[in-house]
Amino acid sequence: MTKYVLAPDSFKESMTAKEVCDAMEVGIRKVEEDAEIIKVPMADGGEGTVDSLVDATNGKKITLEVTGPLGNKVKAYYGLLGDGKSAVIEMAKASGLEIVPKNRRNPLITTTYGTGELIKDALDHKVKEIIIGLGGSSTNDGGSGMAQALGAHLLDKNNQEIPWGGGNLDKLAKIDINNLDPRLKNVKIILASDVTNPLIGPEGASNIFGPQKGATPEMVEQLESNLKKYAQVIKKYLCKDVAQKAGAGAAGGLGAGLMAFTTCEMHQGIEIAIQVTQLEKKVKNADYVFTGEGGTDFQTKFGKTPYGVAKLGKKYHKPVISLAGYLGKGINSLYDEGFTAIFGILPSACSLEKALKDGPINVSRTTENVVRLLKF
Repeated sequence: MTKYVLAPDSFKESMTAKEVCDAMEVGIRKVEEDAEIIKVPMADGGEGTVDSLVDATNGKKITLEVTGPLGNKVKAYYGLLGDGKSAVIEMAKASGLEIVPKNRRNPLITTTYGTGELIKDALDHKVKEIIIGLGGSSTNDGGSGMAQALGAHLLDKNNQEIPWGGGNLDKLAKIDINNLDPRLKNVKIILASDVTNPLIGPEGASNIFGPQKGATPEMVEQLESNLKKYAQVIKKYLCKDVAQKAGAGAAGGLGAGLMAFTTCEMHQGIEIAIQVTQLEKKVKNADYVFTGEGGTDFQTKFGKTPYGVAKLGKKYHKPVISLAGYLGKGINSLYDEGFTAIFGILPSACSLEKALKDGPINVSRTTENVVRLLKF
């Protein structure tokens, strides 16, 4: 009996990682009905991380109303993993760019307060570990809103709380953590991010990511200046120098905020997913490994899911087949990294709308054809 391990990422706007696994299984069963199939939905710390890790561990989602990026109330969710001791949070669920209308995107005013509320709720569930995915933010507030939600006081020269948003950090004069949630000291916080940018500087949060969030050149200059002030006050009151730490610039500086107000560790998202899902042990015992993502190109080897899976395949000399909605430049370089073969799933030229809609059908058909060749 052939053993297949299916470990894809989500195909953005088309299928969750679990749905990709299901579609791959359909294709395999058409060729080999009695195959042993082990489905391991994966993620790399970005969109889909909560869904993938909840699905992979038979956990559950917790939905609640939190403060959105613009101060309005939004519905957000995070995951409790199957062991009940770990929570996984995507900051984008509460503070993400996709929940802000394009004509209202303004990193001077957007806040991470809602992300702090998600962390607080996870603490209420008595978890021992919180994994936080830092991708997809609409914010540039350095995680100041998150800190305020968890009880820190960010005060101006008159001892008044400063308003939310990166545009108000120039008012910051003092930080008081006497009321910071004490449970943070007893929980392990892991940051899932492939971003290594510092908080400030030419490669920092404002200069690199600010324009993607609606910042004009003038705004970028203001945000950069404000984050410098923020880092100085953190250094003075918390004795932590976060300005140039690798990853501090992730999610508009939320990385820096978590480094300042909690004890946390930074890891690549795919490494966390591999550990949580115990993927290595499963790949070691597989005959064939299937993975995939919405688009594969030279960037895949910078910490994307298929790259992490392929490295495990290479370690144990297992064939790794990867599927993608589209294939971009530089995929030839991936074959030295553990990929056995990489296939695009589209049968013909079509609109993006049709490609997204037909994702499951195309994954099933492509998987079936690959398995027919393997069995021959």
